[in-house]
Amino acid sequence: MRSGGGSDGMDNAAETAPKSDPAQSGSDDERDLSHDDPERQETDRDIEQDESGLTGHERGQIKDNLRLSAITVFSVIRREGEEELHRPAMSLWFSGIAAGIGISTSVFAQGLLHNAYADHPQRELIAAFGYAMGFVLVVLSRLQLFTENTLTAVLPLLASPNLERLWRTGRLWAIVLAANLLGTFLTALLVDIFADPAHPTVAGMLDVSRKAAEAQGWTALLDGVPAGFFIAAFVWMLPSSKGFEIFVVALFAWLISAGGFAHVVAGSTEMFLLVLHGELPILDAFTLHLAPTLLGNVIGGTGLFALLAFGQIKAEI
Repeated sequence: MRSGGGSDGMDNAAETAPKSDPAQSGSDDERDLSHDDPERQETDRDIEQDESGLTGHERGQIKDNLRLSAITVFSVIRREGEEELHRPAMSLWFSGIAAGIGISTSVFAQGLLHNAYADHPQRELIAAFGYAMGFVLVVLSRLQLFTENTLTAVLPLLASPNLERLWRTGRLWAIVLAANLLGTFLTALLVDIFADPAHPTVAGMLDVSRKAAEAQGWTALLDGVPAGFFIAAFVWMLPSSKGFEIFVVALFAWLISAGGFAHVVAGSTEMFLLVLHGELPILDAFTLHLAPTLLGNVIGGTGLFALLAFGQIKAEI
């Protein structure tokens, strides 16, 4: 009987407890961000007063349709970056190899379309859609792609710089880049061993690779800067693109190819194909193409986008 009475008391307490307004869910975070900002508090009070006539459902609809703020996007990517920085080296290594193999899909699909639309006046723009396929595969599979980490892994370092984060960032970059290049080399090696060079798609891949190899030295570096910027840009946009991630990734990857810009990992597949086909010395592949492109990607992704993205929210954190 005592237990029954205790249960009734608990039920009565639950019934009399104040119920939370669904429209206020999530508002605690906003109050946390503004509790030290009198101006923000006053603005929030004005908004609440203006919306006093709205129902809880209508307030919920407003909250559901608000875009993520810049500081929210920063916090999401920073948290992802912290997780990546602390992942085991073995996990980063195998994920990076898988990304290198996966990004080679870009060269395959681009070569396929390049050959299929050989007589079309907009051949290059159409083939650029194939280039986007590898990025969609790698990014949506959450594999480790070096150029994504020019933003994701750098934001934690910018927010709280210290030697440990600097070391972890360098460790992540080194492991992922080496793994990416190993993955693209293995793909190029398999194509060289098992594929017929006269096959239309393989011939298209080689044609695309030859065109990419025309950019050398400073040209490759300058072509790498916009590519690094665009990769960092779509990584920044992904938290706000729920349900439309595939279109964001595909659009900007297409833009990289259509604009004739250079991406170090996808481009390494092209360079390795030419090396294994006997058309490009291995030293030239690294010194004239991959190294300048790598530097350009880092400048665009970290030196431009990451610093600008951090600058816009620095005063708010």
